[in-house]
Amino acid sequence: MVNKKSKHEINDIDVAERKYLKSSSYKLTKIIVLIFSISFFIVINLILNNKKLSKFLFFNRSFNENKDERVLGHYPYKEISNDDLIEIEANILVHKDMYKPLLKMKVDAEKEGIYLVFLSGYRSIKLQKQIFYSLKSIRNQIATERARVSAPPGYSEHSTGFAIDIGDANQRETDFEESFENTNAFKWLKRNAAKYHFKLSFDREQTSVDYEPWHWRYEGSIEALKIFESSNRKSF
Repeated sequence: MVNKKSKHEINDIDVAERKYLKSSSYKLTKIIVLIFSISFFIVINLILNNKKLSKFLFFNRSFNENKDERVLGHYPYKEISNDDLIEIEANILVHKDMYKPLLKMKVDAEKEGIYLVFLSGYRSIKLQKQIFYSLKSIRNQIATERARVSAPPGYSEHSTGFAIDIGDANQRETDFEESFENTNAFKWLKRNAAKYHFKLSFDREQTSVDYEPWHWRYEGSIEALKIFESSNRKSF
């Protein structure tokens, strides 16, 4: 027969377990954990007090995320493929994704007596280079001055096909002029452009480049949103 353990034997086991927990090894472990915890909080405190190190470790997700890729106030943009372009008016090409919304916006404006005119759509990087450097020379401006009113090649929204310059057909003297903001066409755009997913690229709130009331961009597709994500995310 197997003898049942006595009450005394059971108590001996309990006591032995308690002694084990209070052993020198356990105490040493507690001391190590305590020292580690204190050291950890000291290091964290030092990092938080060091603004540069703290910003690098905790507030920058990566080098690229907060890196400002702008050149003279403009973001870099890849040139759209010719396969994605469509002619909306003679000699004016736009991205195929914004063709219908842009055309509908113009038609709807005409129903209200507003006549929009498209001044410029897609521009290749090669053409942008000609515009940027030739006009800079004509106006006797240095690059930083010229960039206030024209993007450097490779940094123009027009190269994406999603940018469109708009004027008022009844006030052509305001084409590419700040005075366009006083036209009925601009006032209508301010009230209605968002309905068609168009946004004013360079409003008065930003300070990187000159105010351009005629320059609008389309953000009504996933591709367009990805392209302009940096511009929308970062403040000027």
